[in-house]
Amino acid sequence: MSLIIRILPYAQIILSVILVMAVLLQQSGAGVGGALGGDSGGSFHHTRRGFEKFLFYLSLACGILFALFAFLSIIIKAT
Repeated sequence: MSLIIRILPYAQIILSVILVMAVLLQQSGAGVGGALGGDSGGSFHHTRRGFEKFLFYLSLACGILFALFAFLSIIIKAT
């Protein structure tokens, strides 16, 4: 149990860095108007392919793992 307590903060730091990089590397289809609630003009359905799809799944997995590790950290500190 003490091994998990020592490794958990480092795992959270690594996951957070990977998550931030994966989110920042994703392309944003919406312009400034779309970010502020306006219409971006020619909006269309976009299918993720290749590296964009990989980044999407990587950010999804890292987000879930980070949330689980944070929950585990709270449980360990409560006991």
